[in-house]
Amino acid sequence: MNINIELLKEFEKTLDTIHPERGKIPIKILGFGEISLVFEILDDPAHLAYKRIPIFDNEKQVKRHIWAYNEYCKILSEEIGLNLPEHDAIWFKNDKDEIKFYCIQQKIDPKAVGNKVIHHVSDNEIETLIILVMRELKKVWTLNRENPNLDVGLDGQISNFVVVNYDHNNPKVYDTSELLYLDTSTPLFRKNNIEAMEAELFLKSAPSFLRFLIKALFVQEVVDRYYDWRLVAIDLIANFFKEQKPEIIPRLIRRINQFYREEAKEFEIEPITFEEVYKYYKNDKMIWVIFQNARRLDRFIKTKLFKKIYDFYLPEKIER
Repeated sequence: MNINIELLKEFEKTLDTIHPERGKIPIKILGFGEISLVFEILDDPAHLAYKRIPIFDNEKQVKRHIWAYNEYCKILSEEIGLNLPEHDAIWFKNDKDEIKFYCIQQKIDPKAVGNKVIHHVSDNEIETLIILVMRELKKVWTLNRENPNLDVGLDGQISNFVVVNYDHNNPKVYDTSELLYLDTSTPLFRKNNIEAMEAELFLKSAPSFLRFLIKALFVQEVVDRYYDWRLVAIDLIANFFKEQKPEIIPRLIRRINQFYREEAKEFEIEPITFEEVYKYYKNDKMIWVIFQNARRLDRFIKTKLFKKIYDFYLPEKIER
């Protein structure tokens, strides 16, 4: 990929994580995660999406993560058969000897991303899209079933899938539509029960006064759920509460249960109920709100009281 590292270094020099779009290098925010900021550099002829992940303290950590990232992308594309955008990962040190790490993908049409598509197509087409996602997920758990020494996880939220050749002027999803998978920056796989990534690194965005508690209570549970196809499907459905489309959830539950009975019966997956989807959503929402409020407090303490830099981007209040 044609990556301008010097441009990223210049971007880092003037980055204000509270107002990242006000830096010297003009950018447009495309999205964000709990630890990452995804953006494009305006007027960049390469048309790339940059995912900034500031969690590494030393070269050993970042080199291990890049190995895991490359291996994960290879497994997803070559062994499982998922379609991925063109991608790469780079790192460098700034003037303060701090490690800056980026995952980079060829920029896709943001209107073709699943969580945008579902607001412009019919309920029948949303159901079609969900089944297309489930068929992509089946590829992952089929590999897991056939390889006892390899266990691959996936974040199956609708926002991680892109409809190929989507026309936002005539929005349609077909049974034959192809999907791209976006979320490769968290390498979720285990070989011989050994986790490829250092999951504890992702606690870096948590306030220091909460890290021990989060590690003790949540880290392993959160990581494990991405290896459980049923929980991944529940997460996929529950996300429709956040997307303000709760009315379609019972229909999606019925269709996914039908998929498990008819297209994945060999996995013998227990039917999903509305009650557990709703409980999952309420619990996830509560954790998110508490976590984000704690991070805002942490940012205030660091930036206002101690006059330090807060390295993570915090979005404004999100409707959930």
